[in-house]
Amino acid sequence: MTPRYFAAADLGASSGRVILGTLEDGRFTLAETIRFENGPVPGDDGSIHTDARGLFEHIRAGIEVAIEKSGGALESVGVDTWGVDYGRLDTNGELLEAPFHYRDDRTHGVPELVFAGLPAERVYATAGLQVMAFNTIFQLVAGREDARWSEVSQILLTPDLMSYWLCGREVAEMTIASTTGLLDVATRTWSAETCAHLAEHYGLPVPRVLPELVEPGTVLGTTTDGLFSTPITVVAVGGHDTASAVASIPATNTDFAFISSGTWSLVGLELEEPVLTPESREADFTNELGIDGTVRYLKNVMGLWVLSESIRTWNAAGRDIDLLDLLAAAADHPGLACTLDMTDERLLPPGDMPGRLLAMAAETGQDLADDPVAICRCILDSLAVAYRRTIARACELAGREVSVVHIVGGGCQNTLLCQLTAEATGLPVIAGPSEGTALGNLLVQARACGALAGDRTALRQVAIASSELTTYAPGVLPIAPLDWDLAEARAYPTNP
Repeated sequence: MTPRYFAAADLGASSGRVILGTLEDGRFTLAETIRFENGPVPGDDGSIHTDARGLFEHIRAGIEVAIEKSGGALESVGVDTWGVDYGRLDTNGELLEAPFHYRDDRTHGVPELVFAGLPAERVYATAGLQVMAFNTIFQLVAGREDARWSEVSQILLTPDLMSYWLCGREVAEMTIASTTGLLDVATRTWSAETCAHLAEHYGLPVPRVLPELVEPGTVLGTTTDGLFSTPITVVAVGGHDTASAVASIPATNTDFAFISSGTWSLVGLELEEPVLTPESREADFTNELGIDGTVRYLKNVMGLWVLSESIRTWNAAGRDIDLLDLLAAAADHPGLACTLDMTDERLLPPGDMPGRLLAMAAETGQDLADDPVAICRCILDSLAVAYRRTIARACELAGREVSVVHIVGGGCQNTLLCQLTAEATGLPVIAGPSEGTALGNLLVQARACGALAGDRTALRQVAIASSELTTYAPGVLPIAPLDWDLAEARAYPTNP
């Protein structure tokens, strides 16, 4: 079989990469062509933004390397990123300003403002979205008084902005659009009611500035003349990185839970229909859309951001922490000594993460030493507790049972966290692929270009053939099931 080549531009919440995927004999091999940092950049007024143009230049450079490494045979490229953030284009198609970053605090108190006029129950019944202050709907309302709205012709979510700069087509890919709060997830269309409310009450020019919706796998066109040494097809993949990650899950059945583990942990189930019940809203679960008409029913957990930001804080203070040494020491530290709520919004912004964790421990009457090893073990134990709690509640609300947990993304390489997840859930954990987001991106591209065929089950067979997987069985660590019940009660004392 002649090899075929595709490039995945994958922008996570803290780093980005371009991956060259070579498809041959029914499996992908992946090679990184560029990796770069992707952190928020400060504005002159203390606000936080994304250097979208800088990220695009990194992507462009990575694609050029992919063209070279493929011998000029690169067929297509697809872009996936984190959710909710957007850029505003003027009537000439130029970016008006650096997009706001979701960690900016301008949306503080905005959800309550919106729900005062458009009840939360009605918003959830349409969008099915977990209420997080940075959701696009709240970002838009936070910027309602910006005089430059009259200059805006389109708003493009981050992956769609990158695709626009690649090929010139303005669209909203469905999976990334489902993170906005503006979508009707049952009909997979923009919500007329929500858009009308934003226009009437806040003067926002929606739906005029919302682009055409397209499903993942849509061929958008070819790259703009002169951008690269050879023209390349641009494919709208699962634009939300979690949608691409879930597309790569190496599952053979449907009775699985997933954790897309990285800066964030996205924990949930893959369903055929959204769960829009009052009970689901009260439990704060989200219904994000996936490939092939699916729904990713999940909850956002803070993820390994809490650990990486703690390490950044320690290193800035001169403590010189090495991650691998820290994880090895944490594995020998007593388990479940302190467990905290990993969905607490205080853990969202940059800053003194260890200090926040110590304060949370004191609030819940727990002892947590101001020591990197103790805090690291607390974070990993607390993530496992959050995973256990979230999976159990998702199954209850969706009327599902699961027999296995799949962990994909960079966090699947954290062996202690994977084993703790198996212990906490009482289920086997299959870890891998570590580059699940890039692999899912590549699978959708290859199918769009005719190199693969079939539904998502067929794509997952290719994922299995392309991945190195590790299975973690429960019952290895000396932690009894009752201990997890007590740990959960300590972490969530007011939210049983």
